[in-house]
Amino acid sequence: FGDFIRKIQDNVSNIHKARISVHCHNDLGLAVANSLTAVTAGARQIETCMNGIGERAGNASLEEVVMAIKTRPDYFHLSTNIDSTQIHRTSRLVSQLTGMSVQPNKAIVGVNAFRHQSGIHQHGITKMRQTYEIIDPADIGLPHGTTLVLNKNSGRHGLKSRLDDLGYEITTAELDRVFVAFKDLADKKGEIDDRDLDALVSGERRAVEEVYKLDLLQVSCGNQAIPTATVRIIDREGRPAETTSTGTGPVDAAYRAINGLIGVPNQLLEYTVNSVTEGIDAQGEVTVRVEAHDRTFVGRSADTDIVVASAKALMNALNRAIAQAPREPQEAWSNP
Repeated sequence: FGDFIRKIQDNVSNIHKARISVHCHNDLGLAVANSLTAVTAGARQIETCMNGIGERAGNASLEEVVMAIKTRPDYFHLSTNIDSTQIHRTSRLVSQLTGMSVQPNKAIVGVNAFRHQSGIHQHGITKMRQTYEIIDPADIGLPHGTTLVLNKNSGRHGLKSRLDDLGYEITTAELDRVFVAFKDLADKKGEIDDRDLDALVSGERRAVEEVYKLDLLQVSCGNQAIPTATVRIIDREGRPAETTSTGTGPVDAAYRAINGLIGVPNQLLEYTVNSVTEGIDAQGEVTVRVEAHDRTFVGRSADTDIVVASAKALMNALNRAIAQAPREPQEAWSNP
């Protein structure tokens, strides 16, 4: 690929008047490598995407290209005008808005990128960070030091301080709502780490005007039982509606009940579950993509109960669909 760029430089008349740009895809896992090779051959514009998202296998990863050039100025003899300290928070924001999770071992922005579990690695890091870290975490906006662990005894000040460290700028009203969710989660799982806080804040910011709100979800299932879900929702006027449905599993039963109550024709295109943290008490973050009114809507929610998170994620997606497709008010109904 570098030879190709060099041939353009050598054979195209007046090429010095143009800026050569490259747009590489990652079908063979070489998008970043090809982009950087093109730079050494004379390209001065690289088209990238945060977290490497894009068609098929994705585009060249912005964070990898930027940090490669920043880390090896002795080789590239170039710089970018990118503020690399915004990389970490931007990566999280893109992941939250698109519903595309970042793989844990993703270079630069993966959750494991600056984690060290091996004893010899930990010893080396304490002696000299550069032994195993070619990049300073602060260069991508990761705060130094041990992660502050919050729990049910933590107050608003401790929560606000940690959110500030993570780069969140939230209003007093947003903090009030996040703090309520934080205390509720802390009662369920004890210790809260940064990934839990990401899920709480993103959940608050993803909130849309709720035409329908989940009020009750009760499921029963087992290897000798028919999965059954009872769902009660409340509309914006405060009127409740309740129904019970069966399905192939507790999530399917809950979805059938919700769809029956809300009455928005839709097709579930994607359903994914990711553990926000480790452990038996971890939050599960559910992302759904549904097609309604010839458009795709994403819903996300996190909870220590996967079925509850699943139901809230679907409600989130359907509320978005309703909000963006104005129509006559529709009564919720319940089975007799």
